[in-house]
Amino acid sequence: MGEYEQQALPGTPRRPPPARLSSLFERLAAEGDGPITVAEIRTALGDRSLATLLIFFAVINLIPLPPPSSAILGLPLLIVAAQMLYGSTSVWLPKRILAISLTRAQFQGAMGRIVPWLVWLEKYIRPRYWPFWPKQGERVVGALSLFLAVVVTLPIPLGNWFPAFSITLLGFALSERDGVLLGVGAVFGLFSLLVIGLVIGSAGALFGYFWSHMGAIF
Repeated sequence: MGEYEQQALPGTPRRPPPARLSSLFERLAAEGDGPITVAEIRTALGDRSLATLLIFFAVINLIPLPPPSSAILGLPLLIVAAQMLYGSTSVWLPKRILAISLTRAQFQGAMGRIVPWLVWLEKYIRPRYWPFWPKQGERVVGALSLFLAVVVTLPIPLGNWFPAFSITLLGFALSERDGVLLGVGAVFGLFSLLVIGLVIGSAGALFGYFWSHMGAIF
């Protein structure tokens, strides 16, 4: 059963499904005029699953910010993914992480680009072909996301975008029990690791070339 679709027991009133994440993100960007902290974001998300928090912190890491932003903004992603792997039912974040903030302009600019994409994605995700039991699925997605979150925190120029995007897809897949999207997210995660490996390998080869020719230059 996906996070957005809840089935009431016979004879009990049906609760309305929680607001879509795209709507929530849009409202967060529109409210207030000062910096927005991780603590405010967690409060706004309310009583939602770890998958929702995983999606949100992955989306935050899609924002193009100068280093060492990825190392800082990747920490909540690491912590949430680790707690999913451990099997926690609620998220815990240290005070220093909760105090991390983005300027309102940074947050609004990012949401202006990301929300339309989320709206499009939410039209197509749905429960289908889910291969795991509930807790088993959380642990598998948590393990994959934890590995990718480590890559997010590495100081690689633009290297955090691809794994953060993959984690976003995996979080949505878990939230809606969408096995098709799970496969897409896993494949994209593998692709992101290959791209980052090529970048690191090329940088190493370039450094080795200059190092070996340094004597001739000087």
